[in-house]
Amino acid sequence: MAKHSSRIELSQSALASNIRFVREVVGSKSEIVMVVKANAYGHGTEQILPMAERTSVKRFAVASCHEAQEVDAVRGEDTSVVIMGILYDEDLEWTIERGIEFYVFDLARLREAAKTAKRVGRPARVHLEVETGGNRTGLAREELTEALKILREEKRHFRFEGLCSHLAGAETLATHFRIKKQIQAFETIRKRVQKGRLRPEKIHLASSAASLSLPEATYDLVRVGSAAYGMWPSPDIQNLYLSRTLGKAANPLSRVMSWKTDVMHVKPVKQGEFVGYGTSFEAPRNMRVAVMPLGYANGYPREMSNRGYVLIHGRKAPVVGAVTMNMFMVDVTHNPKVKVGDEVVLIGRQKGNVISLRSFSEFSSALNNEFVSRLPAAIPRLVVR
Repeated sequence: MAKHSSRIELSQSALASNIRFVREVVGSKSEIVMVVKANAYGHGTEQILPMAERTSVKRFAVASCHEAQEVDAVRGEDTSVVIMGILYDEDLEWTIERGIEFYVFDLARLREAAKTAKRVGRPARVHLEVETGGNRTGLAREELTEALKILREEKRHFRFEGLCSHLAGAETLATHFRIKKQIQAFETIRKRVQKGRLRPEKIHLASSAASLSLPEATYDLVRVGSAAYGMWPSPDIQNLYLSRTLGKAANPLSRVMSWKTDVMHVKPVKQGEFVGYGTSFEAPRNMRVAVMPLGYANGYPREMSNRGYVLIHGRKAPVVGAVTMNMFMVDVTHNPKVKVGDEVVLIGRQKGNVISLRSFSEFSSALNNEFVSRLPAAIPRLVVR
């Protein structure tokens, strides 16, 4: 197979360190559910699953049945999967047959699940997602009453795996007044449900942000996405955590992903000439520029035009000119030994210098999660120590 224009390396030790850190924060009462939607946040489902299983993570969450099938193809025998989002009726049979758990946030899905479970001869493993003020997905109070009734009447065809909800932006401290109300609403619902004859196996509410900042939101399970991959959910959460743990390491999270490419071409540019498309960069002096063999079609954002940096020989090289579909240029005038074929770090460390994930969000409104989840699946992923 032909060589790709870039490659991603995934650190097993970094992932293990991140999982260990989250476990220390939430304590032994809360089991980690690692969120692997969006191709494991761009890291690669096929690679991340066995990496996470080696850290004793046994539960994974996805956004759709399609993603559940990708996880099912590589998961271990004692690993469970839960679908948090879209599940079409035509996919219910496969989901139930394979023992995949899934959220229920409307009565139609629950009724259809009961019918399918009867036909398949296996119980549907459901998590009831309740509305607590996020106003996205979730059973309303009156629907919850009916849902519990259906579960009781059809108990041979269901396993009540969980009761859950989703917090609307726990990563932003300015919205915590809203989040606190959601936690209170969820606690009221939890008490009501657990007083009944039919009780859920697990209670869960917290994402990475809530797990690291709101201990009252951690129950039996915590759904950890960004933190597992070494990304703080937001600067707010990082600063809040560090303010509470004075004297500890400056950053207990370790980036799992490194992204690399190679110099494609090196050429001189005379003073006064423009670099690349348009007129966004005019050479202020005689220069040397190196051409990278990837662009926005390969996951490198157009917003990095005349703003971003890469590392070559351990030194930062600024992006000059516009990032195009499959190429961009960097200034290597200060780095005269740069030649075709030299390794280029787009994200990661090289000789003591670092290009962070956060640097990509500084020049756009994109979150770290958004940036990495858009990295093309075609980029090869390699697991390293």
